[in-house]
Amino acid sequence: MRTTLRTGRAAVAFAAVAALTLAGCGDGGGNGDKDPAGGGSGEPTAPGVELPRLNGEKIQVTAVWSGPEQENFVKVLDEFEKRTGAEVTFVPAQDPIVNFLGTKIAGGSPPDVAILPQPGAVKQTVDREWAKPVGAAAKAELAKNYSAGWREIGQVGGEQYGVYYKAANKSLVWYNTAAFENAGAQEPKTWKDFLATAETISASGVTPVSVAGADGWTLTDWFENIYLSQAGPEKYDQLAQHRIPWTDPSVKEALGTLGELFGKPALIAGGTDGALQTEFPASVTQTFTGGEQPKAAMVFEGDFVGVNIAQTEAKIGTDAKVFPFPAVGAKPPVVTGGDAAVALKDSKGAQALLTFLASPDAARIQAAEGGFVSPNKALDLAAYPNDVQRSIAKALIDAGDDFRFDMSDQMPQSFGGTPGDGFWKTLQDFLKNPKDVAKIQRELESDAAKAYKS
Repeated sequence: MRTTLRTGRAAVAFAAVAALTLAGCGDGGGNGDKDPAGGGSGEPTAPGVELPRLNGEKIQVTAVWSGPEQENFVKVLDEFEKRTGAEVTFVPAQDPIVNFLGTKIAGGSPPDVAILPQPGAVKQTVDREWAKPVGAAAKAELAKNYSAGWREIGQVGGEQYGVYYKAANKSLVWYNTAAFENAGAQEPKTWKDFLATAETISASGVTPVSVAGADGWTLTDWFENIYLSQAGPEKYDQLAQHRIPWTDPSVKEALGTLGELFGKPALIAGGTDGALQTEFPASVTQTFTGGEQPKAAMVFEGDFVGVNIAQTEAKIGTDAKVFPFPAVGAKPPVVTGGDAAVALKDSKGAQALLTFLASPDAARIQAAEGGFVSPNKALDLAAYPNDVQRSIAKALIDAGDDFRFDMSDQMPQSFGGTPGDGFWKTLQDFLKNPKDVAKIQRELESDAAKAYKS
């Protein structure tokens, strides 16, 4: 169940990410104003990838996306329909998606293409002989448009199965500018400064940090950023592949650092109980609503936060700004995530859709809507709707192969990607009681040992 990734040093990407602070003065965000200088209309300026005619062919695509994320992706599928004549249906999936696919396949009705949120899930579909290798046309698009690192994440045993259509920069903290200004707070550069900033904001009468504790995956992202910065890239890779145990001293140190925040309920919106009942979308919207008294001043998560900010009246670049996750060790972390398209049917339509998703034509459409970053280096940055999104995307592309992929996404899904179980559930327990670090480590190691043997 292990996934081998080609990764380099995380620090290389930080120089580009640091530009986010300056990008805060950019134009409006979310689904609002489009860049008149190019790409922002949501429509390709001209077809760049050749696609076959698929008149009358029906294609099903499934993903765990919902809300604006799903709506924006459907716009991409609509363009594919226009270009090919195929009829494409989006089928919402439940998490964990591999279990959902297993039910569909057992019933004899697998979708043509699945969008998988973890490299571990890609490998599972290959191991179970569900996935079909990427065809020649899609491989050619990948070779033109993707760095080696992003291609290799979609490979299993040296064979290409996944097309990484969507990426995420998961080392960002978004903040309410009014709350910062009223408190006289500055963007922190280090973890120590971050905690001091939180105390300053708390003293001004606003709770500083919004935590989406109801969604365990957000808690794993907190841990991963701290661990990468504090323990370093080599240890990060070892822990991701379970080559060191979760009882390792480096895990104890990272959990202790995270406990410096989680152990102070007054710094968390709603306290511990409130955080455990807060789902990710609400963690964002409560940070950017409420006028002079928002429920929180900061929320940590990836570039996709922009989609949820767009559901409020806040404008990215003025009311909402962003800074890189603070350095815990010598260097700030750069953690990425992503969603890969995998063909589950050996059909002309499935392969054509993979080819389209590997092209800048597809990425350009969803990039214009905000809350989306593509690992496609051929995509013109002008496609993004504001300076913040452009800076986030540029940081990702400039990193090349020098990044670390989300640790939980590399793990067996039973440990790293299942709601109410494994890594997600244990960190929710840690949020409830961050004092007994040794107990949390033992639980993590027990669950990991079982998952990696399966």
